Amino acid sequence: MVSHAGAVRDVIEAAVPRIVAILAAVLPLGLLVQVLGELRDYRHAAVPVAVWLSLLVAAVWLIPRVREGGLTRGQAAVAVAVALAAVSAVGWDRRPHVPAGALDWSILGAVWLLALAAISRPAWEWIPGALLVLAVNGFFILRLLGTAAPGIARLAATAYVVVVILSVFAALRPALRVHVGLAARAAELASRSAAERAAVAAIQADRRDRFALLELEALPLLRGIADGSLDPADEEVRQKCARHATSLRRALVDRARLGRELLAGLEPALSEARQRGLLVEVQVVGEPGRPSREVAQATLAAVGTVLGALPPQPVTLTVLAPPVLVNPGPADPVELYLTFDQLPPAARAPAFPPLTRSSGWRAELDVDEAGTGCLEIGWRPVMPV
Repeated sequence: MVSHAGAVRDVIEAAVPRIVAILAAVLPLGLLVQVLGELRDYRHAAVPVAVWLSLLVAAVWLIPRVREGGLTRGQAAVAVAVALAAVSAVGWDRRPHVPAGALDWSILGAVWLLALAAISRPAWEWIPGALLVLAVNGFFILRLLGTAAPGIARLAATAYVVVVILSVFAALRPALRVHVGLAARAAELASRSAAERAAVAAIQADRRDRFALLELEALPLLRGIADGSLDPADEEVRQKCARHATSLRRALVDRARLGRELLAGLEPALSEARQRGLLVEVQVVGEPGRPSREVAQATLAAVGTVLGALPPQPVTLTVLAPPVLVNPGPADPVELYLTFDQLPPAARAPAFPPLTRSSGWRAELDVDEAGTGCLEIGWRPVMPV
């Protein structure tokens, strides 16, 4: 299967967050010159240096998380908190009545943190934090320069720069979501193509097994009868013919009927899912046999539970079973896979009670952080006589 999360991550790494990453690395380095040149303007020279280093540490921690799909609400709150702490520490430690530069380097050094929140989260989550950072910075600007023209000019310039940068990144967020949607669609098509290729390969292997059965067991028997080396009236020969005829009939005819019996038991869940807008693709490879009643009920419950929790999306139901053999092994399992792209977090831990009887039924749900996953169900088949 092609990883949905991996495809989304590839697009995100190649889009706007790469610009934020460059800003996160270049801006603090560019401001280092201003920090070192203004050390005399602070009560404690270690404070601006520590703030500058904290911005680099924040970059190391936050940028990889942006590349993984954007900041969570908690991570965005941490970014805003670091920006607020940087502005507060620099403003509090600066000596009074020592104006330096047109803009405060602390707000410029921390603005990329706000940009990370703006590009990752909706506006109502990061705007209050950005306003709080601007308010704290404005307080220290007015405390330093007063309400005269220089103070108002620096306050206006700072607000203008911050608003412009955040507006640009907030405006790019919908475009990024479109790119993510396109990546998800590409991953879905690639996954479906991979599943189809795997199904074709499994069908071809199944046919080769059945042809090998015909070549190795049935044809020598028929050749022996044809060349007169075997007597068709002999009881042992007749039993072999009957056994091979039954086996070949199962492989060539009953296969579709037994596959329909399994799918008929799942039809209530599949029909309901289709009515809710899910595009369900079904493919059967091998001979699933006729499941017992308890296996059919448990499988219907498990598949129905997962399908009922999925929002409208394409899903693939694949049944893999061993081919019909003359003496089928009792340990050959039937496996059912239900693959999907998005499962809500609340439905990622369903209860699948195991069946403790001889059926060997089991069910596992494997879902990654993005909601992409697969329901895997297995049981031992009951082959018809």
